[in-house]
Amino acid sequence: MAARSTAKTSSTAKTRTGRTRASRPRPLRWLRRWVLRLGFVMIAVMVLSVLLFSQVNPPTTHTIWSEGRRLGTVERAWVDADAIAPVMLRSAVAAEDANFCTHWGFDMDAIRAAIAEGARRGGSTISQQVVKNVWLWQGRSYVRKAAEAVMTPMVEGIWSKRRILEVYLNVAEFGEGVFGVEAAARHYFGKGAGDLSGRQAALLAAVLPNPKERNAARPTGFLDRRARAIQSGAATIAADGRAACFE
Repeated sequence: MAARSTAKTSSTAKTRTGRTRASRPRPLRWLRRWVLRLGFVMIAVMVLSVLLFSQVNPPTTHTIWSEGRRLGTVERAWVDADAIAPVMLRSAVAAEDANFCTHWGFDMDAIRAAIAEGARRGGSTISQQVVKNVWLWQGRSYVRKAAEAVMTPMVEGIWSKRRILEVYLNVAEFGEGVFGVEAAARHYFGKGAGDLSGRQAALLAAVLPNPKERNAARPTGFLDRRARAIQSGAATIAADGRAACFE
């Protein structure tokens, strides 16, 4: 009887211990589960928004909104790619991303060159800049770069190259409070984006890296030389087929 009693006590103790272990909260497992769920939700939202903006024009961006608050108003007018002079499309690619048609969102050669040259050079493609301008914010941070790295292949996989370039030219800043190529063409040259000459298109493309300090209507010597190089580059990519993906 004593042996049976001891066995029952031992069995009961084991059962209680098992129940205690099973019911003991595990915060790390709970946290991991919710982090995974949040990650899936965020990726789903990203994909849906990329799908949406493949057909619907982005109503605004963080930069346009913040500049509107700072300045009181901004100049902006959306224009479809068909209403933009083809030479403007080529000039933007020649200036910002000459391998636009051949990469999948990241230009590894440009990234390696940027790393080698440090802060003197940027390695972002037009696709990366679209992601940053439409969904994210200016400035440098690991969080923004990580989001950009996730979303850029999505945009490349869902949008056409022509759509990427169309959105880019409509949300890019061409001067203080001047957003989009249509507003820029009217602001600097008094004409629509469809009527831009090769020289004017090259000048607009030349201000893109530093729009607040460069003026397409009053080019400095540096800006003039830069525009000439872009105009030549636009002719080159038209001749060698590197403009085929968006024309």
